[in-house]
Amino acid sequence: MFAIIQAAGWPIWPLLLTSIIAVALIIERSVTLREVKIVPPTLLEQVTSVYARQGLTADILDKLAKDSPLGEVLAAGMRNEKSPRHVMKEAIEEAGRATAHNLERFLTTLGTIATAAPLLGLFGTVVGMIEIFGSQAPGGTNPQQLAHGISIALYNTAAGIAISIPSLIFYRHFKNKVDGFVVQMEQAASKLIDIVHGEREGYQASKP
Repeated sequence: MFAIIQAAGWPIWPLLLTSIIAVALIIERSVTLREVKIVPPTLLEQVTSVYARQGLTADILDKLAKDSPLGEVLAAGMRNEKSPRHVMKEAIEEAGRATAHNLERFLTTLGTIATAAPLLGLFGTVVGMIEIFGSQAPGGTNPQQLAHGISIALYNTAAGIAISIPSLIFYRHFKNKVDGFVVQMEQAASKLIDIVHGEREGYQASKP
């Protein structure tokens, strides 16, 4: 491994740094973006059960907000349970936007790495080509310098592509997961609003 790094020359070091960052972000997001932590499946039922039985105190709402991102959204709505329907909905939407932004944390960095890694590899390729042309001398070609230039060009190109592909795959995967979590939270919030303020008029009108 060290021989490959040595053959790739100094342009490989930025690529190694980006690969370490990418692996760290992938592990962190894999641990953080788990459904049980973001949208606990029974949380809405527990909230509505406590609300129907005894109501939700400030302490309970604080604990709910700290429970999970879904709990944070539901707590924002329940803090406005006595307000008109549209006020409760707006509070939920504001909390939802903030939560969605937090869920997308580090994804921009991962997407940037997926885009920048091939460019860093191309930079290494250019450096290798410069080494190759620099090896050309009036009296002939220096085989050792020529081989070194080719190594720099090829290893850096391969490293840039190897870093970019998994980074892009995981970026798309995590982005899709976040979008799915946002939809689930919106659906749970809508159910909560219907429970607190009654079902929507359009829904009631469609009932026989």
